[in-house]
Amino acid sequence: MTVPVRPVTFVGGKGGVGKTTIAAALAIASADAGRRTLLVSTDPAHSTSDILDTPVGPEPTAIADGLDALEIDPRREADAYIADVKARIRDVASPRMLKEIEREVDVARVSPGAEEAALFDRFARLMPRAGDDYDRVIFDTAPTGHTLRLLGLPEAMEAWVAGLVARRRKLASLGRMWRNVAGAAAGGARRGEGPGDGQGEPGDPVLEALEARQARFREARAIVTDPDRAGFLFVVTPEWLPILETRRAVDALERYRIPVTGLVVNRALPPEADGAFLARRRERESDYLAMIDRELGGLARWTVPLRGEDVVGVSALRQLTRYMDGA
Repeated sequence: MTVPVRPVTFVGGKGGVGKTTIAAALAIASADAGRRTLLVSTDPAHSTSDILDTPVGPEPTAIADGLDALEIDPRREADAYIADVKARIRDVASPRMLKEIEREVDVARVSPGAEEAALFDRFARLMPRAGDDYDRVIFDTAPTGHTLRLLGLPEAMEAWVAGLVARRRKLASLGRMWRNVAGAAAGGARRGEGPGDGQGEPGDPVLEALEARQARFREARAIVTDPDRAGFLFVVTPEWLPILETRRAVDALERYRIPVTGLVVNRALPPEADGAFLARRRERESDYLAMIDRELGGLARWTVPLRGEDVVGVSALRQLTRYMDGA
């Protein structure tokens, strides 16, 4: 049975279980199968470069035939988004309005969740590339808790962005009222400050940016909840805490209506491992494997054995794919 890789696939799990290794191996198998594949790291630790043994940056880097990779830095994404909004504001806003608008933008940058919102915004830009520039986009995600907050973000952001849009439209309406009362002498009308249709200033860059983000979030939500287009693959080690965390995460994704495609049990003791210490470890591991059956038995499962050497580089990662029957 082959590990299912959807056009958009998230690989996640508790920190330290080997998510990056499994995500990279799946991406290599996908490319080897002739699928144009993009591997995206959203883990702040950014170990993708280390695993692939190739420097990876914020833009797609060629790794192998048919395989590109990139690493997303949430802080950099948030700063870039704010800088872009400010640049567009300077093109259309009057000096009288510019300071107030930039203050609003700066407040948004330091608000709780700003970096997560910027990160998901990049997610939302990358996901539609599955089927366009790439056949598959595989996300190597941050540890479970952070990823769950991120994937639940569209629902929370819907109300937040709607509130910002409403506030911005109100400010635009007040600006039009002021000009009607005070006339051109009160500051003059510039491009982006003329009469509107009651829904905001024509050419208002803040409103345009907010509405564009709102549209991207809605599209992203539609993708991640479509089982034909997206899926979440969990990685777990045969240990107590990773199993419990994965059980809770599966339940959370079900509430978000995000399809879970399966489970990779990583670093299981290979049958040929021997010795008294390993015998005791194998006995304990059998209890955890039984726990996986109880807690996560409804998920398709693949097992990747513990290896005696570090898994680094495309060649070593390619060897792991046989345990997942390709991709």
